[in-house]
Amino acid sequence: MSKTISMYYASAPVFIRMLGNLRAILEKGAAHAAAKKFDPSVLLQGRLAPDMFALPRQVQIATDAVKGCMSRLAGEEVPKYEDKEATIPELIARIDKTIEHVKTFKPSQIDGTEEKAIVIKSPRGDLNFNGQQYLLHFVLPNLYFHVTTTYNILRHNGVEIGKLDYLGSS
Repeated sequence: MSKTISMYYASAPVFIRMLGNLRAILEKGAAHAAAKKFDPSVLLQGRLAPDMFALPRQVQIATDAVKGCMSRLAGEEVPKYEDKEATIPELIARIDKTIEHVKTFKPSQIDGTEEKAIVIKSPRGDLNFNGQQYLLHFVLPNLYFHVTTTYNILRHNGVEIGKLDYLGSS
């Protein structure tokens, strides 16, 4: 049995904050490339291991998790993005579009979805959750993982960012 929480306040404000932080670290990446006089697309090829996704896919997955969560919990169609971002400004535009999508939802659309059945189609088979499990045990960890991985790729490539860039300011 799920405990009662505000599903809206455990999702939308967290999503907006973390995507805003993701936007800010990408902006710092672009500024770093400009200051060091190298093509920022070099940063987009960054990955932490040969079998990991490069930086653009990390941003795409983070935004997909967020837009999917809000839409599924509200019972709406999940918007489709083309996943063709090839520059930092295009990734930032994707983040901004996702933040605007989150802002279209009201608490009344999300609260009370703790027990809502959520099914995610996966190449490995269907993933079944109730709304609270989906948010707390699937979407939030995925969001944090992919924002952290983007941060780590940029930091590994010399971008001067720190923990407070990841956490954001209050």
